[in-house]
Amino acid sequence: MRATLRWAHSDLRTHRGEALFLVLATAGIVACLLLATALFGYATNPWQRVFAQAHGAHVTLHTTAAADAGKLADLDGVESVAGPHPTTPVTLASRGSRASVELRGTVERPEVGRPLVTSGHWLDPAVPDGVVLESRLAGALLAAPGDTLTVSGTARKLTVVGVADSAEPRYRPGERPGLVWALPSAVTDPGGQVVGLRLTDPGDTGYAVQRAVTVLGAGAIGEVTTWQQARAEAQGDNRLLGQVLGLFGLGALIAAGFAVHGAIGTRIRGHLRDISVLKAIGFTPGQVVRVFLVQHLVYALLGAVAAAVLTEALGSAVPGRLGDAVGVWQGLPGHTAALFAVPVGAVLFIGATTGLAAWRAGRVPPVPVPRPSAPPAGRLTGVARRALGARVPPALVLGWHRAFTRRSRSLGAVARLALPLVLIVVAMSAWTTLDRFHSTPERVGLPTALSVRADAGPGEREVRALLERDPQVAAAYPGVEVAALVPGQTATIALRGLGTHREPYPFTLAEGRAARGPDEAVAGQGLLDLLHVRVGDWVRVTVGDRPQILHIVGRSIEPENAGRVISTSLDTLRANDPDLRPTLHHLRLAPGADPEAVADRLTEAGRGHLDVHTVANPADGLSPLRAVVLGLIVVLALIGLIELLTAIGGTVREGERDLLALKAIGLSPRQITAITVTAISGTALAAVLVATALGLPLAHWLIDAQGRSSGIGAGIAQGPSPVLLLLLGAAAVLGAAALAALPAARAARRRLADTLSAVA
Repeated sequence: MRATLRWAHSDLRTHRGEALFLVLATAGIVACLLLATALFGYATNPWQRVFAQAHGAHVTLHTTAAADAGKLADLDGVESVAGPHPTTPVTLASRGSRASVELRGTVERPEVGRPLVTSGHWLDPAVPDGVVLESRLAGALLAAPGDTLTVSGTARKLTVVGVADSAEPRYRPGERPGLVWALPSAVTDPGGQVVGLRLTDPGDTGYAVQRAVTVLGAGAIGEVTTWQQARAEAQGDNRLLGQVLGLFGLGALIAAGFAVHGAIGTRIRGHLRDISVLKAIGFTPGQVVRVFLVQHLVYALLGAVAAAVLTEALGSAVPGRLGDAVGVWQGLPGHTAALFAVPVGAVLFIGATTGLAAWRAGRVPPVPVPRPSAPPAGRLTGVARRALGARVPPALVLGWHRAFTRRSRSLGAVARLALPLVLIVVAMSAWTTLDRFHSTPERVGLPTALSVRADAGPGEREVRALLERDPQVAAAYPGVEVAALVPGQTATIALRGLGTHREPYPFTLAEGRAARGPDEAVAGQGLLDLLHVRVGDWVRVTVGDRPQILHIVGRSIEPENAGRVISTSLDTLRANDPDLRPTLHHLRLAPGADPEAVADRLTEAGRGHLDVHTVANPADGLSPLRAVVLGLIVVLALIGLIELLTAIGGTVREGERDLLALKAIGLSPRQITAITVTAISGTALAAVLVATALGLPLAHWLIDAQGRSSGIGAGIAQGPSPVLLLLLGAAAVLGAAALAALPAARAARRRLADTLSAVA
């Protein structure tokens, strides 16, 4: 045991840098995996908790006021029904903020979809104008119990008596109205009703929707939302952040495993004589393997424990969504198990790769085998000899020859160094794609910056004239958005009519062409997947009693509604319904215009008749991803440093055999140092080229795959600029050269006796 500890201590003193970087890299990897676990829990569990406590509805149907919703209770598979509750759309204003809401009439809290009051109290008949706001809507209106809200366009006042959580899809400005519960007497002139269905088997949701539409009739259905949609919206960007952290954490763990494997393999080749001596004095193969295994397991364990302790103690103090996620995760039932399992899994993986490499040390014979004096792979190639004859500096020729003279080792070193660089290129691509959403939103499905809805006061021409009067409004596109039943009547999608044939809406197309002719439309990836159709197919959707048959001629990038959107011109929809009038306008602003400032001016000019919102940018919710990407790049750089130190140590040790010959032919210590530096720089350059060639297509594939799965669609990926890639390559090559310079210079100035001892 004492000999084992002395060997480990001696090895640690020799390779302090590698040990430190391995501990730091392991800590970073485990921290990434723990944060990914926290984000997955944060994305799913809060909504799941609310859904369970509220006895949430699996299907929510918005119908006409005349629909006989009582029939739905008799459907097979329906466990219980909430409602019908009368509804009416209104716009509420509070403290300068406005929001479109659905006013829903109820007396008692329903048993299905039961709102969970978080502040204040439930509706009281003693307060006839009292309302309870959904929590996100309350935050948007800056409202709390006791505040008074104004119904836009009227003198009517509503008093907030409570705020509640709901498992239904939550308020999204300009996209989905907020939810407000009120007494039935407060819902004047209801335009529809809402019914919630609790199913015995949630897996039969699609079939239940189909049966409900059949019983009530397609003309009675306004919109259908399911629990899967509500859950997906609640998870939102948190799940994506968790996926990014988990993916890069696992990739970094694999890269660290390979780096450790390469480091041990190189160390074994450099200590063959010492290992033989250990065996000659009585060490068994198992003890030799144990020396390397325990040593690197201790490094990994230190990093893993440090990451777990720091995440547990300081994770909730991180500002923003990551800190919130860790705080929620720490209160979940599986928190302790995950906090133990993730570090243990990382340590075991590193231990497995260490064991595979250390197994070779156990096979080293007790009597060292003499190394061949001139291995066939070490002879100069014809190209190298011709380069020397052409007076190319010997350091460049011999350094390049040393880097790639043994193909298996050279390819292994390049592959191990290229792996973290590939992940860095992917991380840089993710960063660049996020920048693209902000710098050129029109290229990722966001050609307009503001959406405007007007109440019943001003006419269509008056609204448009008011909007176009603003000097920073470049174009105003009239439009309408309605819910439409898909074929099979299992779900509703968004049918949009935007722009006219004379002033077409500038859709961002990733496939096909723009919709120019009658009955032509473009669709999002989410809709194509839902209906199992492709560009070029015809689809039939139903709005009320009116079928709409459209020819999909292109695929647009659709950040809204999970891509379940089909868009055509307003003229096409008017051909089927001549009385159709635009209900909203999308505004394209002049370059450099501030959307918030324009929205404030238009709201003031509208004198309370306009509801103006900035168009939501998906990248706004992914701002924590920048810090995540930066942290991942640091972790991957540490793994790259481990591999570089391994390559430098192996190259310097293998060069000791040639040192006497190089000095004999007249090379100076500076030239001999340059040979090693060139060899390391050549390995780094080859790794950079491989990483660029593999990383760019991999990044595009991963980002577009995420786009397809989210419904936005492929075509959003943006690789780093050539300048950034050049800077990455230069940093890698110059950093490798700088790291190699000092040990190479020391080796070149070794005494003759030391050199003879190393070669012997």
